[in-house]
Amino acid sequence: MSENRKKRMSMLDSLASAGAQSGAPMMATNRALRSARDAVDSHRVWELDPDVVDDVRTRDRLNPADVADLRASIEVNGQSVPILVRRHPEFDGRYLLVYGRRRLEAVRTSDKVEKVRALVANLDDRAAVTAQISENMARRDLSFIEKALFAKELIAQGFGNQSQVAEILTVTKSSISMALSVADVIGKDLAEAIGPAHGIGRPRWEALVRRIEELDADPADLVHIANAVHDAAELALVKGEAVPEDVSVAAFEAVVKRLGTAPKPVSTPKPPAAKRRTLTVDGRKAGSLKRTAKGLALDLEEPGFADWIERQAQDVIEELHARWKRGAED
Repeated sequence: MSENRKKRMSMLDSLASAGAQSGAPMMATNRALRSARDAVDSHRVWELDPDVVDDVRTRDRLNPADVADLRASIEVNGQSVPILVRRHPEFDGRYLLVYGRRRLEAVRTSDKVEKVRALVANLDDRAAVTAQISENMARRDLSFIEKALFAKELIAQGFGNQSQVAEILTVTKSSISMALSVADVIGKDLAEAIGPAHGIGRPRWEALVRRIEELDADPADLVHIANAVHDAAELALVKGEAVPEDVSVAAFEAVVKRLGTAPKPVSTPKPPAAKRRTLTVDGRKAGSLKRTAKGLALDLEEPGFADWIERQAQDVIEELHARWKRGAED
Protein backbone atom coordinates (compact mmCIF):
# COMPACT_ATOMS: atom_id res chain seq x y z
CA MET A 1 0.00 0.00 0.00
CA SER A 2 1.35 3.41 -0.97
CA GLU A 3 2.11 6.05 1.64
CA ASN A 4 -0.69 8.25 0.31
CA ARG A 5 -3.11 5.34 0.44
CA LYS A 6 -2.14 4.71 4.07
CA LYS A 7 -2.75 8.35 4.92
CA ARG A 8 -6.18 8.29 3.32
CA MET A 9 -7.21 5.14 5.13
CA SER A 10 -5.94 6.49 8.42
CA MET A 11 -8.35 9.43 8.16
CA LEU A 12 -11.26 7.15 8.89
CA ASP A 13 -9.23 5.12 11.37
CA SER A 14 -8.65 8.28 13.40
CA LEU A 15 -12.39 8.88 13.54
CA ALA A 16 -12.96 5.31 14.64
CA SER A 17 -10.55 5.73 17.54
CA ALA A 18 -11.80 9.17 18.59
CA GLY A 19 -13.91 7.84 21.43
CA ALA A 20 -12.19 4.57 22.27
CA GLN A 21 -12.23 5.33 25.97
CA SER A 22 -16.02 5.25 26.26
CA GLY A 23 -16.36 1.48 26.66
CA ALA A 24 -18.16 -1.38 24.93
CA PRO A 25 -20.56 0.67 22.75
CA MET A 26 -17.56 2.23 21.05
CA MET A 27 -16.54 -1.23 19.79
CA ALA A 28 -19.61 -1.23 17.54
CA THR A 29 -18.85 2.37 16.55
CA ASN A 30 -15.29 1.44 15.60
CA ARG A 31 -16.46 -1.52 13.54
CA ALA A 32 -18.94 0.65 11.63
CA LEU A 33 -16.33 3.27 10.83
CA ARG A 34 -13.80 0.66 9.78
CA SER A 35 -16.43 -0.88 7.53
CA ALA A 36 -16.93 2.52 5.94
CA ARG A 37 -13.20 2.85 5.52
CA ASP A 38 -12.97 -0.55 3.85
CA ALA A 39 -15.77 0.46 1.44
CA VAL A 40 -13.84 3.43 0.06
CA ASP A 41 -13.53 2.57 -3.61
CA SER A 42 -10.78 4.88 -4.81
CA HIS A 43 -7.11 5.43 -4.21
CA ARG A 44 -7.50 9.14 -3.84
CA VAL A 45 -9.41 11.89 -2.10
CA TRP A 46 -11.88 13.43 -4.52
CA GLU A 47 -12.50 17.14 -4.87
CA LEU A 48 -16.18 17.57 -5.57
CA ASP A 49 -18.45 20.47 -6.31
CA PRO A 50 -20.47 20.77 -3.08
CA ASP A 51 -23.62 21.28 -5.15
CA VAL A 52 -23.46 17.68 -6.41
CA VAL A 53 -23.62 16.31 -2.87
CA ASP A 54 -27.14 15.82 -1.48
CA ASP A 55 -27.84 15.48 2.22
CA VAL A 56 -31.00 13.39 2.51
CA ARG A 57 -30.05 11.63 5.71
CA THR A 58 -32.34 11.15 8.67
CA ARG A 59 -31.47 13.96 11.03
CA ASP A 60 -29.85 12.72 14.21
CA ARG A 61 -28.84 15.94 15.96
CA LEU A 62 -31.20 18.65 17.18
CA ASN A 63 -28.74 21.51 17.38
CA PRO A 64 -25.92 21.37 14.83
CA ALA A 65 -23.20 23.86 15.71
CA ASP A 66 -22.80 26.96 13.61
CA VAL A 67 -20.35 26.52 10.73
CA ALA A 68 -18.93 30.07 10.68
CA ASP A 69 -15.80 29.20 12.67
CA LEU A 70 -15.23 26.03 10.68
CA ARG A 71 -15.65 27.88 7.39
CA ALA A 72 -13.08 30.48 8.45
CA SER A 73 -10.64 27.73 9.45
CA ILE A 74 -11.05 25.87 6.15
CA GLU A 75 -10.56 29.08 4.19
CA VAL A 76 -7.28 29.74 5.99
CA ASN A 77 -5.89 26.24 6.57
CA GLY A 78 -7.73 24.08 4.07
CA GLN A 79 -10.03 21.11 4.69
CA SER A 80 -7.88 18.62 6.57
CA VAL A 81 -10.48 15.83 7.01
CA PRO A 82 -12.53 14.74 3.97
CA ILE A 83 -16.26 14.14 4.16
CA LEU A 84 -17.62 10.68 3.31
CA VAL A 85 -20.08 10.29 0.43
CA ARG A 86 -21.57 7.48 -1.63
CA ARG A 87 -22.70 7.50 -5.24
CA HIS A 88 -26.32 8.43 -5.81
CA PRO A 89 -28.24 5.28 -6.80
CA GLU A 90 -30.45 7.15 -9.29
CA PHE A 91 -28.51 10.11 -10.65
CA ASP A 92 -25.14 9.67 -12.27
CA GLY A 93 -22.57 12.22 -11.18
CA ARG A 94 -24.32 13.01 -7.92
CA TYR A 95 -23.49 11.83 -4.41
CA LEU A 96 -25.25 11.28 -1.11
CA LEU A 97 -23.62 12.53 2.07
CA VAL A 98 -22.78 9.86 4.65
CA TYR A 99 -21.20 12.20 7.18
CA GLY A 100 -19.44 15.55 7.32
CA ARG A 101 -22.45 17.89 7.14
CA ARG A 102 -20.66 20.81 8.81
CA ARG A 103 -17.64 20.53 6.53
CA LEU A 104 -19.90 20.32 3.48
CA GLU A 105 -21.93 23.33 4.62
CA ALA A 106 -18.78 25.32 5.40
CA VAL A 107 -17.45 24.81 1.87
CA ARG A 108 -20.85 25.32 0.29
CA THR A 109 -21.22 28.74 1.94
CA SER A 110 -17.65 29.84 1.37
CA ASP A 111 -16.68 32.51 -1.16
CA LYS A 112 -13.08 31.33 -1.16
CA VAL A 113 -13.23 27.51 -1.30
CA GLU A 114 -14.92 25.94 -4.32
CA LYS A 115 -14.40 22.21 -3.83
CA VAL A 116 -15.11 19.89 -0.92
CA ARG A 117 -12.62 17.08 -0.31
CA ALA A 118 -14.38 13.72 -0.08
CA LEU A 119 -13.87 10.00 0.16
CA VAL A 120 -16.29 7.98 -1.97
CA ALA A 121 -17.54 4.70 -0.49
CA ASN A 122 -19.73 1.85 -1.72
CA LEU A 123 -22.40 1.70 0.98
CA ASP A 124 -26.05 0.71 1.00
CA ASP A 125 -28.67 2.69 2.95
CA ARG A 126 -28.22 0.73 6.16
CA ALA A 127 -24.44 0.89 6.13
CA ALA A 128 -24.57 4.63 5.39
CA VAL A 129 -26.86 5.34 8.36
CA THR A 130 -24.69 3.16 10.59
CA ALA A 131 -21.59 5.07 9.56
CA GLN A 132 -23.36 8.41 10.09
CA ILE A 133 -24.37 7.49 13.64
CA SER A 134 -21.00 6.00 14.47
CA GLU A 135 -19.05 9.02 13.26
CA ASN A 136 -21.24 11.34 15.31
CA MET A 137 -21.03 9.18 18.41
CA ALA A 138 -17.27 8.97 18.07
CA ARG A 139 -17.17 12.74 18.51
CA ARG A 140 -20.00 13.17 21.00
CA ASP A 141 -22.74 10.80 22.04
CA LEU A 142 -26.29 11.66 21.09
CA SER A 143 -28.45 12.87 23.96
CA PHE A 144 -31.43 10.83 25.15
CA ILE A 145 -34.02 12.88 23.28
CA GLU A 146 -31.90 12.90 20.10
CA LYS A 147 -31.71 9.11 20.20
CA ALA A 148 -35.44 8.90 20.89
CA LEU A 149 -36.42 11.07 17.92
CA PHE A 150 -33.82 9.48 15.67
CA ALA A 151 -35.04 5.99 16.54
CA LYS A 152 -38.63 7.00 15.85
CA GLU A 153 -37.67 8.48 12.47
CA LEU A 154 -35.62 5.43 11.46
CA ILE A 155 -38.48 3.07 12.26
CA ALA A 156 -41.01 5.31 10.49
CA GLN A 157 -38.85 5.31 7.37
CA GLY A 158 -38.62 1.53 7.37
CA PHE A 159 -34.97 1.36 8.33
CA GLY A 160 -35.63 -1.51 10.71
CA ASN A 161 -37.57 -2.73 13.71
CA GLN A 162 -36.87 -1.76 17.32
CA SER A 163 -34.24 -4.47 17.75
CA GLN A 164 -32.35 -3.42 14.63
CA VAL A 165 -32.45 0.27 15.56
CA ALA A 166 -31.31 -0.59 19.09
CA GLU A 167 -28.28 -2.36 17.63
CA ILE A 168 -27.35 0.67 15.53
CA LEU A 169 -27.71 3.06 18.47
CA THR A 170 -25.86 0.63 20.77
CA VAL A 171 -28.69 0.47 23.31
CA THR A 172 -31.12 -2.24 24.43
CA LYS A 173 -34.47 -2.91 22.79
CA SER A 174 -36.27 -1.98 26.03
CA SER A 175 -34.45 1.36 25.98
CA ILE A 176 -35.74 1.99 22.46
CA SER A 177 -39.30 1.14 23.53
CA MET A 178 -39.15 3.60 26.42
CA ALA A 179 -37.52 6.25 24.23
CA LEU A 180 -40.25 5.91 21.60
CA SER A 181 -42.96 6.42 24.21
CA VAL A 182 -41.24 9.65 25.29
CA ALA A 183 -40.79 10.83 21.70
CA ASP A 184 -44.48 10.26 20.95
CA VAL A 185 -45.59 12.61 23.74
CA ILE A 186 -42.82 15.23 23.48
CA GLY A 187 -43.14 15.52 19.71
CA LYS A 188 -40.62 16.88 17.23
CA ASP A 189 -41.59 20.54 17.62
CA LEU A 190 -41.10 20.67 21.38
CA ALA A 191 -37.93 18.56 21.24
CA GLU A 192 -36.40 20.87 18.63
CA ALA A 193 -37.45 23.94 20.62
CA ILE A 194 -35.73 22.58 23.73
CA GLY A 195 -32.65 21.19 21.99
CA PRO A 196 -30.43 18.18 22.76
CA ALA A 197 -30.23 18.85 26.52
CA HIS A 198 -27.17 16.73 27.16
CA GLY A 199 -27.19 15.56 30.76
CA ILE A 200 -30.99 15.30 30.91
CA GLY A 201 -31.53 11.56 30.93
CA ARG A 202 -34.51 9.27 30.50
CA PRO A 203 -35.97 9.58 34.05
CA ARG A 204 -36.39 13.36 33.78
CA TRP A 205 -37.81 13.19 30.26
CA GLU A 206 -40.28 10.54 31.44
CA ALA A 207 -41.23 12.75 34.41
CA LEU A 208 -41.86 15.61 31.97
CA VAL A 209 -44.04 13.34 29.83
CA ARG A 210 -46.12 12.33 32.85
CA ARG A 211 -46.62 15.97 33.82
CA ILE A 212 -47.67 16.94 30.27
CA GLU A 213 -50.21 14.12 30.26
CA GLU A 214 -51.49 14.97 33.77
CA LEU A 215 -52.14 18.59 32.82
CA ASP A 216 -53.06 17.93 29.18
CA ALA A 217 -50.60 20.76 28.50
CA ASP A 218 -50.67 22.72 25.25
CA PRO A 219 -47.50 21.82 23.28
CA ALA A 220 -47.52 25.19 21.51
CA ASP A 221 -47.26 26.96 24.87
CA LEU A 222 -44.30 24.80 25.87
CA VAL A 223 -42.59 25.41 22.53
CA HIS A 224 -42.97 29.15 23.14
CA ILE A 225 -41.38 28.81 26.60
CA ALA A 226 -38.39 26.87 25.23
CA ASN A 227 -37.87 29.24 22.30
CA ALA A 228 -37.94 32.21 24.66
CA VAL A 229 -34.98 30.78 26.58
CA HIS A 230 -32.93 30.41 23.38
CA ASP A 231 -33.91 33.90 22.22
CA ALA A 232 -32.86 35.38 25.55
CA ALA A 233 -29.51 33.56 25.37
CA GLU A 234 -28.83 34.89 21.86
CA LEU A 235 -29.64 38.42 22.99
CA ALA A 236 -27.35 38.03 25.99
CA LEU A 237 -24.51 36.92 23.70
CA VAL A 238 -24.96 40.02 21.56
CA LYS A 239 -24.79 42.17 24.68
CA GLY A 240 -21.76 40.31 25.98
CA GLU A 241 -23.66 39.01 28.98
CA ALA A 242 -23.34 35.59 30.59
CA VAL A 243 -25.43 32.75 29.18
CA PRO A 244 -26.15 29.27 30.54
CA GLU A 245 -23.46 26.70 29.85
CA ASP A 246 -26.03 24.62 27.95
CA VAL A 247 -28.98 26.68 26.77
CA SER A 248 -30.95 23.57 25.83
CA VAL A 249 -30.77 22.34 29.43
CA ALA A 250 -31.99 25.76 30.58
CA ALA A 251 -34.87 25.49 28.10
CA PHE A 252 -35.78 22.06 29.47
CA GLU A 253 -35.77 23.42 33.01
CA ALA A 254 -37.98 26.33 31.95
CA VAL A 255 -40.54 23.94 30.49
CA VAL A 256 -40.50 21.87 33.67
CA LYS A 257 -40.97 25.02 35.75
CA ARG A 258 -43.87 26.09 33.56
CA LEU A 259 -45.66 22.82 34.24
CA GLY A 260 -45.02 23.06 37.96
CA THR A 261 -44.40 20.32 40.48
CA ALA A 262 -46.90 17.51 40.61
CA PRO A 263 -48.86 17.54 43.87
CA LYS A 264 -47.93 14.86 46.33
CA PRO A 265 -50.51 12.08 46.65
CA VAL A 266 -52.89 12.53 49.54
CA SER A 267 -51.97 9.97 52.15
CA THR A 268 -54.61 8.28 54.25
CA PRO A 269 -54.17 9.44 57.84
CA LYS A 270 -53.10 6.71 60.19
CA PRO A 271 -55.51 5.89 62.97
CA PRO A 272 -54.40 7.14 66.38
CA ALA A 273 -52.32 4.69 68.31
CA ALA A 274 -54.41 2.60 70.69
CA LYS A 275 -53.92 3.39 74.35
CA ARG A 276 -52.94 0.67 76.77
CA ARG A 277 -55.74 -0.15 79.20
CA THR A 278 -54.86 -0.84 82.83
CA LEU A 279 -56.38 -3.92 84.47
CA THR A 280 -56.85 -4.04 88.26
CA VAL A 281 -57.64 -6.71 90.84
CA ASP A 282 -58.80 -5.61 94.30
CA GLY A 283 -57.89 -2.04 93.45
CA ARG A 284 -54.32 -2.90 92.50
CA LYS A 285 -52.80 -3.00 89.01
CA ALA A 286 -52.74 -6.57 87.77
CA GLY A 287 -51.70 -5.91 84.19
CA SER A 288 -52.61 -4.09 81.00
CA LEU A 289 -54.46 -4.70 77.76
CA LYS A 290 -53.77 -3.13 74.34
CA ARG A 291 -55.51 -3.54 71.01
CA THR A 292 -53.09 -4.13 68.14
CA ALA A 293 -53.46 -4.69 64.40
CA LYS A 294 -53.25 -8.42 65.06
CA GLY A 295 -55.54 -8.63 68.07
CA LEU A 296 -55.13 -8.05 71.81
CA ALA A 297 -51.91 -7.90 73.80
CA LEU A 298 -52.23 -8.87 77.47
CA ASP A 299 -49.49 -8.15 79.98
CA LEU A 300 -49.79 -9.52 83.54
CA GLU A 301 -47.85 -8.06 86.45
CA GLU A 302 -47.77 -11.12 88.74
CA PRO A 303 -45.60 -13.93 87.33
CA GLY A 304 -47.49 -16.69 89.14
CA PHE A 305 -50.82 -15.52 87.79
CA ALA A 306 -49.33 -15.29 84.33
CA ASP A 307 -48.13 -18.90 84.60
CA TRP A 308 -51.61 -20.02 85.64
CA ILE A 309 -53.30 -18.16 82.78
CA GLU A 310 -50.86 -19.77 80.37
CA ARG A 311 -51.79 -23.25 81.67
CA GLN A 312 -55.52 -22.54 81.73
CA ALA A 313 -55.63 -20.48 78.56
CA GLN A 314 -57.80 -22.93 76.59
CA ASP A 315 -60.44 -23.23 79.34
CA VAL A 316 -60.39 -19.49 80.03
CA ILE A 317 -60.86 -18.53 76.40
CA GLU A 318 -63.73 -21.01 75.97
CA GLU A 319 -65.49 -19.67 79.04
CA LEU A 320 -65.04 -16.06 77.96
CA HIS A 321 -66.23 -16.88 74.45
CA ALA A 322 -69.36 -18.55 75.85
CA ARG A 323 -70.09 -15.51 78.01
CA TRP A 324 -69.67 -13.27 74.96
CA LYS A 325 -72.14 -15.35 72.94
CA ARG A 326 -74.74 -15.32 75.69
CA GLY A 327 -74.43 -11.54 75.92
CA ALA A 328 -74.84 -11.22 72.17
CA GLU A 329 -77.97 -13.38 72.22
CA ASP A 330 -79.48 -11.38 75.05
